[in-house]
Amino acid sequence: MVHKTVIKARYAETDQMGVIHHSVYPIWFEEARTQFIKESGITYGQFERDGVMMPVTDLTVKYIQPAHFEDEVTVETRITRVSYSRIFFSYRVMLGDKVLTTGTTSHGFVSSDTFKPVNIKKTFPQFFEQVSSFVEE
Repeated sequence: MVHKTVIKARYAETDQMGVIHHSVYPIWFEEARTQFIKESGITYGQFERDGVMMPVTDLTVKYIQPAHFEDEVTVETRITRVSYSRIFFSYRVMLGDKVLTTGTTSHGFVSSDTFKPVNIKKTFPQFFEQVSSFVEE
């Protein structure tokens, strides 16, 4: 399953060269991932209220072509793998049919009290089943 999030590049996100600053893409990934999770039936807020956090454990970004102020880009988000304690996403930032940027993030499911791993299948079984079904074989 591919989730699509449309983002309009803001002036504040540009650098002196007039392109979207490299530090913005992980923020766009986060926005897309948050929307994907929400549409999977649970919000980050609900996770946190129930004592589970999803810290980033790894981040990659490959810059292919720049985005510019007022570009309306689409961030395509996929879940590439999920286990009882971790979840992995991949991203493509698109302008029309052009790939501008690709990236990945991995996240652990941890207790907000102890920051120790949480078995998400036990804690949120419906969420685990839902996101597991999104992984492309």
